[in-house]
Amino acid sequence: MPEGHTIHRLALDYADRFSGTTPRVTSPQGKFSDAAELLTGTELIHTEAHGKHLFLGFAAETWIHIHLGLFGKVNFGPTPAPPPTDTVRLRLANDTAYVDLRGPTTCSLITPTEKHAIHDRLGPDPLREDADPRTAYQRISRSRTTIAALLMDQKVIAGVGNVYRAEVLFRHGIDPYRTGKGITPRQWDAIWTDLVDLMREGVRNNRIDTVRPEHTPEAMGRPPRVDDHGGEVYVYRRANLACHICGGEIRTADLAARNLFWCPTCQKP
Repeated sequence: MPEGHTIHRLALDYADRFSGTTPRVTSPQGKFSDAAELLTGTELIHTEAHGKHLFLGFAAETWIHIHLGLFGKVNFGPTPAPPPTDTVRLRLANDTAYVDLRGPTTCSLITPTEKHAIHDRLGPDPLREDADPRTAYQRISRSRTTIAALLMDQKVIAGVGNVYRAEVLFRHGIDPYRTGKGITPRQWDAIWTDLVDLMREGVRNNRIDTVRPEHTPEAMGRPPRVDDHGGEVYVYRRANLACHICGGEIRTADLAARNLFWCPTCQKP
């Protein structure tokens, strides 16, 4: 599932190509046809993201709510657009660009009230200007749940996925099994600040890089990481490999139905 930086990057890409235009809106798959008919020729005014939720705002305060889930894909291209396949849930097209959405968990037309309710149930997003990290810490500091699980709970903090979870805990030497109650205010401030910086860089570069300059392949004389997700990381998907810092073995375990990665030496209990 894409992490929050990807959704914020998509919001920027939609805005860059369609904001201020009146795109043709279609649903070749048919599941969004009625809504598409209502929206086609309506000006796209605003795009935004909150966590893993994408919102496309049209005139008359009408919103498309998109959640990619595990299988959703978005593809941009220049016009003329090729004939769409019957797997395209939503296509936007204007005189210069088109974009196809396939396989999302959610693609629905919502009202401003419904949109507000979605924001209300999500935690603060490190990439949003209106985010208040104190809201997340209030829940974390009262919880006996592990900090690793809390960071993945979108009601606590929105947009953090498995990669950022593993990496930010490593960068701050925090055992992923420590409870939320065991995280000090100073540690939380450092985690939040780091997430803001890392995720902003993820938006800019459209990939996740979490290693500090002194630990890059060039600085350490090691081969670059080869992985579908791209980017240089400390522990994510590096189970049984040597830690870049201490040389110990990276471990993995199942936590809340997701793979957890950490270094027992650098992240002592």
